[in-house]
Amino acid sequence: MLQYITVRAGLASLITFNLSVFFGPWVIRKLISLKVGQPIRSADEVHKLNELHGGKAGTPTMGGVMILGSVLIAVLICGRLLNPFVVVTTCVMLALGLLGFVDDYTKVKLKSSDGVSGKTKLFWQFLVGGIAASFLYFKTQSVGYTFMGEEMSVSTLTFPLFKWPLIDIGWLCIPFFAIIIVGCSNAVNLTDGLDGLATGCTITVALAYAAIAYLAGHAYMAQEYLFIPFNRHVAELSVFLFALVGAGFGFLWYNCHPAKVFMGDTGSLAIGGGLATAAICAKQELLLVIIGWVFVMEALSVILQVASFKTTGKRIFAMSPIHHHFELRGWHETQVIVRFWTISIFCGLVGIALLKIV
Repeated sequence: MLQYITVRAGLASLITFNLSVFFGPWVIRKLISLKVGQPIRSADEVHKLNELHGGKAGTPTMGGVMILGSVLIAVLICGRLLNPFVVVTTCVMLALGLLGFVDDYTKVKLKSSDGVSGKTKLFWQFLVGGIAASFLYFKTQSVGYTFMGEEMSVSTLTFPLFKWPLIDIGWLCIPFFAIIIVGCSNAVNLTDGLDGLATGCTITVALAYAAIAYLAGHAYMAQEYLFIPFNRHVAELSVFLFALVGAGFGFLWYNCHPAKVFMGDTGSLAIGGGLATAAICAKQELLLVIIGWVFVMEALSVILQVASFKTTGKRIFAMSPIHHHFELRGWHETQVIVRFWTISIFCGLVGIALLKIV
């Protein structure tokens, strides 16, 4: 039975969920004993928001190690370790998780909300993203894609509403894919500001791409019915993604409001990078804008806020990322979380539906 991807994907989710729930209390106690509490920005920095979140000071962070550890174990047990897409996606997740760990540790050590400098963090993110993109561009030529009965390269962009490739951008896909990985990594990081918000949205996006990866890896569904890029090796990514789903549910057990642990940059940077890499491997990277709309919305709110303030001196939102805007407008934290989860679920369903509209 283990030759079936569906069986191994389901088993991977069970392993990660049970590992996270069972070892969660031990990890939380360990983090507390190491005094890795989350630093909260002062009232001078965030004003009223400090009144809403001040009680969260000291909640252990770096909980992302629970997610990364359980996913790695599940992939090692259930995944095909020689599959290039599983290898690159897992490595991106772990590399960015290490960067996030250093960032979290720096914050805790300095007892400040400032960790690794933005420029340093971006450098390492682009380095990881560039290496991953280069691997996909050069390595996957030998395990190429088929689209509408013809061979296509990983560097060919496709749009879900049109049943033909947009353009083959060649080696330019390396910086383009790197930007997607870095952008998604930072977007998830920005979303991780309320109890369970990023975790719930991660589950939705990972579920959607698990389904897409499975479909893209089966010839009939991909080539004869959906007319999407086909690569039989991509289906194996559903094992990784279901492992992430199980880990997300297990982590949410302790991360839901009021959170007993935060994932920190250790989890958020890693998750964003892993999801982006999986989307690229499935050749549905542009669909990530729709399926991961909550992440996109959070990142856009920060970009627009900064651009508006620097050019006009005025702010568009009460505070960015946008989930804080709604808090300051009177929404309770749990209202923001559940409503954003609802948007994420809806966008995930819309993203999958777009595969067969035309």
